[in-house]
Amino acid sequence: MHSSTSEILTGKWHELKGKVRQQWGKVTEDDVTRMSGKMEELKGVLQQRYGYDKAKAEGEIKRWLEEHDPLH
Repeated sequence: MHSSTSEILTGKWHELKGKVRQQWGKVTEDDVTRMSGKMEELKGVLQQRYGYDKAKAEGEIKRWLEEHDPLH
């Protein structure tokens, strides 16, 4: 995944973590707490909870972050 996407997630995690659960309802509060803004962990949770393959999880995260990044 593109490093700037990862940086957006990590840098804005405090703001975005609540929106993760709004976007992906199957993600639990414990999942969000464990992730701490780590892109790999979010990908893994989406793969586990939704049955996404790695590429689909990356695409979904990237698209979602672009919607929440004020620079886009």
